[in-house]
Amino acid sequence: MSTFISEPGTRVGGRYRLEDRISASSGWAAWKAIDETLARPVTVLTFAPGFPRIREVITAARAASRLSDARLAQVFDVEENWDNAYVVMEWVAGDSLHDLLAEGPLEPGQSAEIIAEGADALASAHAAGVAHLCLTPGSLRWTPGGGVKLVGLGIDAALSGTTADDPALADTWGLGKLLYAALTAHWPGDDWPALPPAPQAPDGLPCTPRQVRAGVPAAVDEITCQALFQSSRGGGPPVTTPALLADALSRVIPAPVAPPPAAAPGHHAPPGWDEMPPDGDTGPQYWQADPGRRGPRPMPGGPGGRAERPRNSRALAIIVGAVVLGALAIGVWLTLGGHTGSTGNGGTPPPSHPASPSGGAVSALTPVSAHGFDALNGPAQDPGNENDAQAHFAIDTSRSTFWNTQFYLGNPVFGGYKTGSGLILDMGKAVRLSSVDVTFGSIPGADVSIMLGNSNVRAKSTLSSFTTVASATDVGGSHTFTVTSKATGRYVLIWFTKLPPKSAGSTSKFEAQIYNIIVRGSS
Repeated sequence: MSTFISEPGTRVGGRYRLEDRISASSGWAAWKAIDETLARPVTVLTFAPGFPRIREVITAARAASRLSDARLAQVFDVEENWDNAYVVMEWVAGDSLHDLLAEGPLEPGQSAEIIAEGADALASAHAAGVAHLCLTPGSLRWTPGGGVKLVGLGIDAALSGTTADDPALADTWGLGKLLYAALTAHWPGDDWPALPPAPQAPDGLPCTPRQVRAGVPAAVDEITCQALFQSSRGGGPPVTTPALLADALSRVIPAPVAPPPAAAPGHHAPPGWDEMPPDGDTGPQYWQADPGRRGPRPMPGGPGGRAERPRNSRALAIIVGAVVLGALAIGVWLTLGGHTGSTGNGGTPPPSHPASPSGGAVSALTPVSAHGFDALNGPAQDPGNENDAQAHFAIDTSRSTFWNTQFYLGNPVFGGYKTGSGLILDMGKAVRLSSVDVTFGSIPGADVSIMLGNSNVRAKSTLSSFTTVASATDVGGSHTFTVTSKATGRYVLIWFTKLPPKSAGSTSKFEAQIYNIIVRGSS
């Protein structure tokens, strides 16, 4: 029996139970199904007898199955028997770009970042020799885990018989159309009637995004024209590959604002002393192109930062002299054993190591590893496990690298998709905490708890087994969580229940960053 005429409840391949037919065309149908072996939803393609492009679809599915980028919908299984052919793919939950545009265009920042993610994912596919060729607003989805997912890679083109002499150029043009749609809620063509067509300019081409909608930044408008029109109409050279488009958009997407450098222990700025960089320079403004490299920005005042010269060299000499005399006096005092006596007359006691709650000496504890911890979503919903690949940056002691959550739209509580997520540290053995110093991004707004437990299995039950030992609300920058609990555990969890804005003043995009974590306690 052909799989094409199957009805809900039919098992395909002995394990995939068909539930709902979600789309169909001449000779094929797509179903939502349940993989009964792994108890997860999947998408199943079935074919009518004699469908002429089964071999091309199977070939495209096999090619897509070799790709590992989590932003590309996975292919799980393929059967190429002529009468029983089927393809099993990841079921991608969430809203398509078409769904997101139901109430109008997205903010320019959201548009640029979503399409940049899609372009970067597609660039990785092109590097492996796989193209999409059939991009529509239904091809790009925003998942409940807060990430971008491309569906139909290669397979949609095989189903429709679409080919291209220059696949990279064809996909870049398709991405340009998606960017145009995201910015304007209009479609620059007649092949997606679900959106109103873009108004035309006198030359017969669609108007630029800035001509359709006020407030589109010039840099984003320019890149859209370079990708969509493949000419210098926008004032620059054409963008001809997904990789070039991803790179161009990354230069106009606002990077996370780094927190100010943590003060040295015992450091306090004197009254009236401005520790901000000169002229209030905190890096490129929103939508300002960054000519520098991609990647984490150096923190203000870090390597390469400017320091304002004192205006009065005589004053500087007096200050230096006072510091030297003070250092000599402290040295004499220590030499004479003054550190064993009273600190009367305003003297300052020497630094000491506080005792842990158990009476042992408190010291800095070095984590063995760090990982993203999306305990409320499984791998199917969040394959990247809250940016697990970047987690090591939170414990590398560098002030210029960081781990960040995924970004979420419209709601600081993870876009309304879940109630929390975090970063988990493996301490290598059970520890008792005294304090946890966390350097967050500089924008306040995060609600955070510090938890201790004895498992790192990604599951709701694991989260329930952890003990909360400290918490704070509306945090940003450097924050010390003081712990008085006697609880012990091998794993330290930094758990977010609310995210700060991704950029200052934003009310639509939310993301947390962690630059460094210092754990103190005893083992």
